[in-house]
Amino acid sequence: MSKTFGFDSTTDDVLEGIDLSGKRALVTGVSAGLGVETCRVLVAHGAEVVGTARDLKKARAALDAAMGPAAKKVEVVEADLASLKSVRKAADDLLAQKKPFDVIIANAGVMACPQSKTADGFETQFGTNHLGHFVFINKLIPLLKSGSRILTLSSAGHQISDVNLDDPGFEHTEYAPFTAYGRSKTANILHAVALDNRLKPRGIRAGSLHPGVIETELGRHITPELRALISQRIAHVRRKTIPQGAATQVWAAFVAPADAIGGHYSEDCHVCEVNDDATSRAGVRSYAINLERANALWRKSEEMVGEHFVV
Repeated sequence: MSKTFGFDSTTDDVLEGIDLSGKRALVTGVSAGLGVETCRVLVAHGAEVVGTARDLKKARAALDAAMGPAAKKVEVVEADLASLKSVRKAADDLLAQKKPFDVIIANAGVMACPQSKTADGFETQFGTNHLGHFVFINKLIPLLKSGSRILTLSSAGHQISDVNLDDPGFEHTEYAPFTAYGRSKTANILHAVALDNRLKPRGIRAGSLHPGVIETELGRHITPELRALISQRIAHVRRKTIPQGAATQVWAAFVAPADAIGGHYSEDCHVCEVNDDATSRAGVRSYAINLERANALWRKSEEMVGEHFVV
């Protein structure tokens, strides 16, 4: 009988008794938090892991602290998701190796930062969380074989806002840090929906997930005033440890049935139901898993990055 996992499950719980020898995984954002924990547990179970980070020195220090000598088993590639030049170089370098991946986990991201722009002129949260991953993942599709999976980390924050395809850069809309975050997290879900629709015939599945409310470096840009407001609004929400927070992405990548997670959004190691109740934090909003909306975002994203992807 299969095991049942939930809110309290950790990465070690999810992978107990599972041998990942022969599996190769790519994890973005391995300089702290969930990315480091994901590397740790995957390596511990025999997987070959490639991680990406903007700051290689910081990533190496974080992996060494968490994994000890085993950190040497993680190959770290420089990739700044806020720079398409950096993202394209990282993807090209991996493509040149011609070594396939079984799983890609789009783990990296920023949250609620002050209004700013990426190196390419995109609003920072949409540009980093979505467009950086959009280009990186789409370019790496040739390295995925049948049976592979792609997981994008979204958030319950997607419930704050749908994407705005008419004004993705807040050129005509008043900027609000969490509105921008919500748009980018909805975009993460929609990208997974579009990928799954395109890749399912090839046996490759894509899904998205909410790791939970966790104290990580993700909140490093939040002002003290905004942090106090957030704490008040989510005072009733249970927090997770980092091993609990990383459990859902590990579960979706290696444990859950592919047909269960493909095209869907998960949290607490289970697939979520659609819930459009604006007063509820549970589930996924229907606008975030709408295929027509996902395809529209895909076209807009290609226009913004100046690159067409035949996936």
